[in-house]
Amino acid sequence: MMKPALREEVVIILDFLQHGYPMDSRPMHQKTPIVQAIGKDHFTLLELVPKKGIFLQLYEEVYIGEGKRDKIHHIIGKLSLDKLTQTARMEINEVINSIVEKNEQRFVKFFNTAGPINTRRHQIELLPGVGKKHMWEIIELRKEKEFTDFNDIKSRVKLMPDPKKVVIKRVLAELNNEDKYKLFVGS
Repeated sequence: MMKPALREEVVIILDFLQHGYPMDSRPMHQKTPIVQAIGKDHFTLLELVPKKGIFLQLYEEVYIGEGKRDKIHHIIGKLSLDKLTQTARMEINEVINSIVEKNEQRFVKFFNTAGPINTRRHQIELLPGVGKKHMWEIIELRKEKEFTDFNDIKSRVKLMPDPKKVVIKRVLAELNNEDKYKLFVGS
C-alpha cells in the first residue's frame, strides 16, 4: 500500500523571480513570475507561480493548501536542491534553521521516540555525527526521563554534537538525496 503524498500547507519564500528565470529566452511579455519556496512541515522544495500583481518577500510565509490561496496561483511542482537559484541556496540554511528553532519540540520528540530501521540500524544513527555509542546513550537516557529540549539533550548526552545543528545537517542531506531514509523531509 502506497503512503499518501505529504502536502504542504504553508511555505517560506526562498526566492522570488518577478520576471521568471533569467535563462528563459522567451520575450519578457511571455515570462511568468516564479517563486522558489520550502514547506514548513515537510521541507518540500517547491516551484510556484504567484497570482498576477503579487510581489513576495524572502522569508515570507505563504499559504498553498487546499482552498483559496491569496498569493499563489498554482504549484508547478517539486524542486531538487540543485535546481535552486543562487539566492535560494544562500537563504535555505537560514530558513531551515528558523523552522527547526520554531519547532524544537517536534525534533526533540524524534530523539524521544526514534526506533530501529532494521536489526542493524537505528534512526538515531542516521543523524550526522551520531554513532552507536551516542545512540545507546540516548536510548538509555530517554528511558529514565524524556528529553525536554535541545539543551537537555546536549547536557545529558556526553560529547553530543549540537542537536539543532545535527537536525539541520540531516535535513540538508535528505534534501540532497544523500540517503534513502527520510527522517524529516517528506517524499
